[in-house]
Amino acid sequence: MTKFTYFKITKNKKIRYLKIFKRKAAYIVFLHGFMSDLEGKKPKYFMNFAKKNKLGFLALEYSGHGKSSGKFTDGNISKWSKETSLLIKKIVKKNDIILIGSSMGAWIGLIQILKFKKQIKGFMGIGSAPEFLENLMWRKFSNKMKKEIKKNRIIHLKHGDYEYPITYQLIKDGKNNKVLNKKILQDLNVVMIHGSKDTSVPVIYSRQVLKIFKTYKKKLVIIKNGDHSLSSLKWLRILNKELNLMIN
Repeated sequence: MTKFTYFKITKNKKIRYLKIFKRKAAYIVFLHGFMSDLEGKKPKYFMNFAKKNKLGFLALEYSGHGKSSGKFTDGNISKWSKETSLLIKKIVKKNDIILIGSSMGAWIGLIQILKFKKQIKGFMGIGSAPEFLENLMWRKFSNKMKKEIKKNRIIHLKHGDYEYPITYQLIKDGKNNKVLNKKILQDLNVVMIHGSKDTSVPVIYSRQVLKIFKTYKKKLVIIKNGDHSLSSLKWLRILNKELNLMIN
């Protein structure tokens, strides 16, 4: 059974997380996607990878996600990024970091790279979706949808089997957290992994992320017939292989 821990940010706010404590080893830090949590296959798979390779591990549920406190509709990229930074400072401290960001987690991961610079030794993006709030939502909204969200401060979007409550403050905050116009100069291993049949986020986003990095140790892996989550065992094995190449 997976043992979760809670970190109290304020008197009424706590964040649920998973960790493997290592005093001197590098840490894998896994960042999940939009409206996701730590109950899926990827966080547990990467936690087992960390155990096998004697690495530290951290994965958290942002406020309003999973069993962390708070309402999802009160959250935004700024808040979720700050919570991530707090947990990294608390758990990882000054140890080296290999960041893994899934979907929106890659956006939050890029913000952490800009913040923790020298500690970051590797970055893996899975179906990376930086700036998706503006590019994949706001720009595709009809005039009617834009009027609705401005008037009601919220709109409910259906995608597949899910319904997403998108607030106007979330959209506006996304515009204040641009990362695709940045340049990351440090020398680190970067791999973007994207499913060829990802119906949520086009592969072009992984290509755009690669352009941010000036390191020569970067590559794009497109998984044939892969979906957005890449959580089946055959696809997890590809993620495992790429992670092994990153740490060895």
